[in-house]
Amino acid sequence: MNQIFTPDVLTLEETAAYLRLPPDLIAKQAAQGHIPGRRIEDTWRFLRAAIDDWLRSQDSRVVLLQQAGALADDETLPQLRKDAYQARQRPETEERE
Repeated sequence: MNQIFTPDVLTLEETAAYLRLPPDLIAKQAAQGHIPGRRIEDTWRFLRAAIDDWLRSQDSRVVLLQQAGALADDETLPQLRKDAYQARQRPETEERE
């Protein structure tokens, strides 16, 4: 079995690959303090353990919304959402009584 080595200290690109998100999103979130990281001169560094802890501690809905933001420009999302709700036989919005 092949095991992928992940260093303890990650670069911006390694963190993006680790989280499977665009590097620009990681940099923006880190700059805003939403993802634990340190800016050293013109580069970002992230502790893998801190990223793992952050992932475990986040409300899954918040994480999902952040990841969805990375996909905001995807033209197929409206149809995908419509299809998902139809498959579940649920309305896209809840009806109020």
